[in-house]
Amino acid sequence: MNISAIIPAYNSAEFIADAVRSILMQTHPVLEIIVVDDGSTDATAEIVVNLPGPIKYIKQQNQGPSAARNTGIKAAGGDWIAFLDADDQWTTDKIEKQINLLKTYPSLALIAGDMTEIDHEDRIITQSVLAKHNLLEKFQHLNGKAIPNALSELVTKNFIPTGTVLVNKTTLIEAGLFNQTIRFGEDLELWARIATKYPISCIPEILMLRRQHGNNATQMTAALLDDLVKVMQSIKKTASQELKAQRINPARLVADAYASLGYWHFDNLNLFNARKAFSASLRQKPNKRALFYWLFCYLSPQMIATMRKIKNL
Repeated sequence: MNISAIIPAYNSAEFIADAVRSILMQTHPVLEIIVVDDGSTDATAEIVVNLPGPIKYIKQQNQGPSAARNTGIKAAGGDWIAFLDADDQWTTDKIEKQINLLKTYPSLALIAGDMTEIDHEDRIITQSVLAKHNLLEKFQHLNGKAIPNALSELVTKNFIPTGTVLVNKTTLIEAGLFNQTIRFGEDLELWARIATKYPISCIPEILMLRRQHGNNATQMTAALLDDLVKVMQSIKKTASQELKAQRINPARLVADAYASLGYWHFDNLNLFNARKAFSASLRQKPNKRALFYWLFCYLSPQMIATMRKIKNL
């Protein structure tokens, strides 16, 4: 069993060496470390080419992390793929734990795990993200077994941090790789496609340290919510029957995503965009709250601001 570790990197000079070292320190070695430089303009290239280990460096024009990961997958020589972002780190036994689980449950196509969030100075912000989202006990009870109704679990809460994933390369190819038209939530969209057809698992142990800082893509709220609509539309299109079998209404997924986008625009008094989003939500699945906000979008920003002041009195 050969494992290729893929690191997408963009202006990652500050942390890339730590990421690579965390792979080199694994108790179970990987076949190769593929660093895909997605158009960096800093010293990323200079740092990477001077690092030790079985590193394959690929430079490409800036296309985003999905394209960088796809480039790495296509170049990988391993039959299993692991991902790590350039500012994050694996725990030393991450790969060993996943391989041991595969020996117990060889039918698994993807194994994820828990992670700790750290700050710029490596101080712990969140010890367990699974515990933060009240999921730790659920996965502890499963103890590595394939997750029942994994698709419905994912669309309820994406419990798979990309940097913890170990996934079969053939499974990735058959699932279609990362959707490069989606910038935020592209990982959830791919994991959902995989969970629709293959057994997946989540180890309830810390496998990664994820760095939280101002450059994290998920802090760009408007763009994230817009792409969340695309993610849910894609999942609805490819997995409607499976969602229904797991008691999830596919139209409701899209409607809720549109509504979340509408709430964000409404909160920022972008009433035209909010009205469009609520209209789209209502077309997917009528609901009173979206209808209520859609009507309020016809008020003037001044009237809405006044009503907010009165409400807060």
